[in-house]
Amino acid sequence: MENSSNTITLKVHSFESLGTVDGPGLRYIIFLQGCPLKCKYCHNRDTWEFKNAGTEYPIEELIHKISRFETYIKASHGGVTVSGGEPLLQTKNVTILFKELQSLGIHTALDTSGALPITDAIKELLRYTDLVLLDIKHINDKKSIELTGVSNKNELDFARYLSDNNIPMWIRQVLLPGYTDNETDLKDLKKFIDSLKTVKKVEILPYHNYGKFKWEELGEKYELENLNSPTEEQIDKAKKILQI
Repeated sequence: MENSSNTITLKVHSFESLGTVDGPGLRYIIFLQGCPLKCKYCHNRDTWEFKNAGTEYPIEELIHKISRFETYIKASHGGVTVSGGEPLLQTKNVTILFKELQSLGIHTALDTSGALPITDAIKELLRYTDLVLLDIKHINDKKSIELTGVSNKNELDFARYLSDNNIPMWIRQVLLPGYTDNETDLKDLKKFIDSLKTVKKVEILPYHNYGKFKWEELGEKYELENLNSPTEEQIDKAKKILQI
């Protein structure tokens, strides 16, 4: 490991020791602090703040934490997933972590919205990323801005970059009744996905309000107060359109 890894840190929100949904196999998941989006449905509202929140962990300490689960991770063909918040806010230091993990034979996955412009630093990170879990917030730009506060242009460009550079990805979208379940929008999403060459899996993530209490603890208004989770019928309809 590089000597600088003793002092280079990542600002972490929380950990999950053996996750089963954020990538293949059993995975050690690191949720980083900080996010530039303002998703109305966010279930991790407490990850948004960057400057005065989170805990700094030296990369060497993170490797030590991961190593305690290495046997389970490798036996299940799993790995490490860095999520958020938005991990691209700490691109250079995530790259250092991923370089070390790959040298140890541990699969790396990046869970991102792809909402930041692609830079040389991001391109370097993707060289050491085995899989990208890409959250497409909304295929319609106007609706994306309404739902998340930002345009979808960067995330769609991000998906195209992954495709053009042979980087495997899973496409994910949260299904919110009245927001992301419109038939035309889902057909447009399907068309976009079909234009990509490296999509290995497409997932619909049914909306839930389990993170509502985090908004309340922060004294923030949860705008989707009265929104119900999608029904099985709504989920099945979306999956049928996306052919998953």
